This record gives sequence, C-alpha cells and structure tokens, in this order.
Amino acid sequence: MDKPRTDFPSVRACLFDMDGLLINTEDIYTLCHNILLQTHNAGPMTWDIKSQLQGRPANESILRLLSFFNLSHVNPESYTSALHTIQEREFPNARPLPGVEALLQTLSTTQNGGRRIHIALATSSHEGHFKLKTQHLEDMFGVFKKERRVLGDDNRIPKGRGKPSPDIYLVALKAINDTLEEGEEQIKPEECLVFEDGVPGVIAGRRAGMRVIWVPHPGLANQYFGREAEVLAGRGEGGELVDEYQLGRVGDGWGEQLVSLVDFPYGKYGIVTGK
Repeated sequence: MDKPRTDFPSVRACLFDMDGLLINTEDIYTLCHNILLQTHNAGPMTWDIKSQLQGRPANESILRLLSFFNLSHVNPESYTSALHTIQEREFPNARPLPGVEALLQTLSTTQNGGRRIHIALATSSHEGHFKLKTQHLEDMFGVFKKERRVLGDDNRIPKGRGKPSPDIYLVALKAINDTLEEGEEQIKPEECLVFEDGVPGVIAGRRAGMRVIWVPHPGLANQYFGREAEVLAGRGEGGELVDEYQLGRVGDGWGEQLVSLVDFPYGKYGIVTGK
C-alpha cells in the first residue's frame, strides 16, 4: 500500500455524477426493472445482480439481465421499450438524496480567497431522461450552468467513451475552463473533486487525474465490502477494457468513501465556507 499523498492543492472545481448521487434514481431504475420483470414472473433485481450491470452499455446490460433470469425468449428490444414506458412514468418522482441541496447551495456561493468554487454536472443520462428526472427539480439543478452540464449523449464525448473512460470528466473540466472569467487561471485535474456513487464513475474520475468522493448506495457498498480501497484506487470492476490512463494505487490518498453528503468535510479539501 502506498503512503497517502497529503500535499494536494485546494479544490477549485467539483464535478458531479447525478443518478444515485444527487437524486434517488438508482432506486427508481431498480423499481422499473422489477415492475417489468414481475410481468415475466421473474425478479427481483437485487444489488448482487445490479452491480454487475453498472457501467456496461444499455443493450449489453439488458441481455445479461434477461440471461440471468432465464428470459432468453424475451425480445431485448421489446423489453427495453416496455422499460422506457415505465421509466417515463416513474422518473418524475425523483427526489434529492440527503445533504445534496445544502452541498450544492454552499458550493455555488462559496469563494476561496476571492475565487469561486466551480461546479459541473457529468451524467451518463441522455437528454430525454435528464429532463424527466430533473424538470421538477430545476431550483436545485439551476446551480449547474447549461454549458457546464455534460450529458451521456453529448457530442463532445467520443462514441464508446462513456464511464469508466475518463472523457466525461475531462470534458466537464474543459467546459469550466472555457467559461472562466478573464484573468482566472485554468483549473488543473488535480484541483478537481469528482463526486460519484458508481464504481465505473470512480474509475473515470481517477483516470481523469482527479480526486474522488465515492458515496455508494448501501446495497452497492455491501457488494464491495472489503474491496473499498481497490475501488478508490480506480481498480474496481467495470474498467477492464479501458486504457491505463491515470490508474491509481491502493492507499494513494486520491479517493475517499462517504456514507452520504450530509455534513460534507469542506475544510479537508481546502474549501473555506465561512460556516
């Protein structure tokens, strides 16, 4: 195990995942699958199954799910279409997770030595689903400037380079740097703090050369019990086919796991809130 690095610069930018981190849509995804699986006398989709699907392309995840429940006779396209219908009904019920609203509000109004803390959104959700999940939460999501919202179908992300590849977080950082006020120094990757709930997202953040806060769903945390240090190093499952860009080492100090975003330790990351 490496000696943890302790001489990090103060955080100047916070980059956020969305599903399962800011809002409870991971539980809604599970609900939607279980509603549909029940119509095929199958299910439920538990976290031991779900954890194996995260970070994979949607069509591959559906095929794996159907195979797990011996539903190979079910047409994947039909299943996906029915799933989308249920999701369109359920996504507008999304709610903020504990601590999120206070954290976003604090970061969006905080200055360190006269410099703002910049924030951006980096979600795998495509625009259509993003609207369904957030249009009733615009007060909360309004802290993310539109040019600093990087969605899964953003054309700035090369095809096939979603999480766990680092591209989405590098694009989010570029979106911030491209819109800095005149005279403000460009922000470096090591001055960024990525907030994630999923293992592929942690890998993406680490491989982007950024520090990472991992806030897993309790069900996912149970699946990775005893392997947390590997996840925080960016060596968790889900990145097997990705390049070795900024691969971390166990205990290197670049990642931290939290139970929730309540009472976030701002000072630990050089963020002075005045509270």
